[in-house]
Amino acid sequence: MKALKEYSAGGVVTKGGKVLLIRMKKLSGELVWTYPKGHLDGGETPRRAALREVVEESGLECRVRSTLALVRYSFRRGGRPVKKRVRWYWMEPVRKVGRPDGAEIFGLRWLGYSGASRLLEYPADKRLLDRMRGLGAVS
Repeated sequence: MKALKEYSAGGVVTKGGKVLLIRMKKLSGELVWTYPKGHLDGGETPRRAALREVVEESGLECRVRSTLALVRYSFRRGGRPVKKRVRWYWMEPVRKVGRPDGAEIFGLRWLGYSGASRLLEYPADKRLLDRMRGLGAVS
């Protein structure tokens, strides 16, 4: 069976040495702490998609400080292989413009390195956190 290809973008949002984590459901239905991200809409650039997803999932309008990484991984959804690419951006909040989507987001936290490290589950998320610490954005 040929793998489905998916493209997403997201933001690692920092403020005052802390990083923003959101709590959402995994494919299995379990809750997980991660960073805001989502699929690109038709014709949308990864940067624009990342900014939109952060607003939808956190209620924060942000500005992009820099491009962080392109993460690639594979998984199975409904028995079908999926190859996913996620473009990540380092962001800072500009202002609050709304509330997180309550049907999708089940929590929001600003955490320092050790707190975020304990809550993050995905290896790629932990690597991004380490990178943010190396940049001095998270302490």
